[in-house]
Amino acid sequence: MEQNNESLALKVVNESLKLPFIKIDRSEFLIKKFGEQVDDIQKLIDEGPQVFFSKEELDESAKKVINANVLQSSSLSFASGLPGGFAMAATIPADIAQFYGYSLKLAQEISYIYGYNNMWSDQGELTEDAKNTLILYLGVMLGVTSAGAAVRILSNKMALQALKKIPQKALTKTIYYPIIKKVMAIFGTKLTKATFAKGVSKFIPVFGGAVSGTMNYISLKPMANRLKDELGKNINYTTKDFEQDIKILNDEDVIITTSDVEYDDENYLKQLEKLSDLLEKNIITEQEFQKMKKSIIDKL
Repeated sequence: MEQNNESLALKVVNESLKLPFIKIDRSEFLIKKFGEQVDDIQKLIDEGPQVFFSKEELDESAKKVINANVLQSSSLSFASGLPGGFAMAATIPADIAQFYGYSLKLAQEISYIYGYNNMWSDQGELTEDAKNTLILYLGVMLGVTSAGAAVRILSNKMALQALKKIPQKALTKTIYYPIIKKVMAIFGTKLTKATFAKGVSKFIPVFGGAVSGTMNYISLKPMANRLKDELGKNINYTTKDFEQDIKILNDEDVIITTSDVEYDDENYLKQLEKLSDLLEKNIITEQEFQKMKKSIIDKL
């Protein structure tokens, strides 16, 4: 049964990734979202919005993106709940495919706001690692706490440097695969229930469309806000945050021992901690923090 659920989950992800609106180019998105507010577009693209904006400002930008996408997705869900609505794979209801399509679209946009890397290659293709990262984002949206911890550790240079005793391939295998498997199992179970619920709603044509749209709205917004909160933690990431994420993974039986963590001679993690304290006490600005943080990390 669990294997069937995982297979269904993978099928929905693959079908959702085929939707025309799914691919979000990071550079284009950042220019459209922040281009008029910064004086160095190339720096915005190379280093991310977090260099220019405070955590609070990025949170506000993420909220606006979430609200816009939720309204679009809910309207489309209503339309697909009516007779003659568009169809994807025969075994997957159209509004379920588009719901998770919008979830994956939103995941990209939220991640770009908080300074995460582009998901697509120069050829416009989604690599296997990028696809796995999207699945982790989806896991965060579905409430899998360890997925958020994994995303932060695997994308944060400070965390990766602290775990430098573990080869990159081994680190990816240790963290990625167990959590992705858990995400897909939970996702598959959720899909089985959702497919039934949405399928029943379609038997009542117009009312069914309203049900689909309402279910979409009340589900997508909290999922997106959950991802916003988790990815936003990466902005002022500290040693304490890193250690908390390690504990979360260990609690999920993704075991990383203290012997796997190595703090180098320059003690750069403590330097970052001091910077964070200065920021919290308003002794330095967000921009000064990001500049000094980058200076420390670039020495690694």
